[in-house]
Amino acid sequence: MDLSIADIGSVNYLKPKKGRLLLAEPFMIDDHFSRSVIFICEHNLDGSYGFIINNELNLKLDEIIPDKELPALDVFYGGPVHASNLFYIHQFGDIINNSIKITDGIWTGGDFNQLMEFINLNVIKSNRVKFFLGYSGWSKHQLEDEMKTNSWIISERKKIDVFKNNKDFWKNILENKGGKFKAIANFPLNPSDN
Repeated sequence: MDLSIADIGSVNYLKPKKGRLLLAEPFMIDDHFSRSVIFICEHNLDGSYGFIINNELNLKLDEIIPDKELPALDVFYGGPVHASNLFYIHQFGDIINNSIKITDGIWTGGDFNQLMEFINLNVIKSNRVKFFLGYSGWSKHQLEDEMKTNSWIISERKKIDVFKNNKDFWKNILENKGGKFKAIANFPLNPSDN
């Protein structure tokens, strides 16, 4: 099957929406977003933001904040905006104060000290929390404009556990969508390698 970047627009019917996934187009050569999968936390008239869920850093939480007694949990690169700030998503908005609901069963933010205390006391499972340095953000209409140039593919989150550490998320999600998306999943990063 001979596909091009224009084919992405012909099969990409979903729109950006809070709780959906944003996948970089296969030829995006960008230090921040190449083959990235972004969990969309907000999308409205003022802009959009989310976290790259498939770019694990070679850092642990206790290394980022060494003056506190923290567990050695994985940290991911969430994106280029405020890349030195720590962010997190979790499934405990019902017990973590000041959490902000993203979608059913997933929150962001909340009381960090309370979160750490609950993890250390085994009140909550640390594999249901994901930490990020930075986030990915778009100003008003920016994401829509990038969608028009076929820079992104939108996917529902069905059966995708955003808390897992899966470097193959990008390929797996496209393959599971089937059809032309399955072919797109196998595009080489460099088209001249084809």
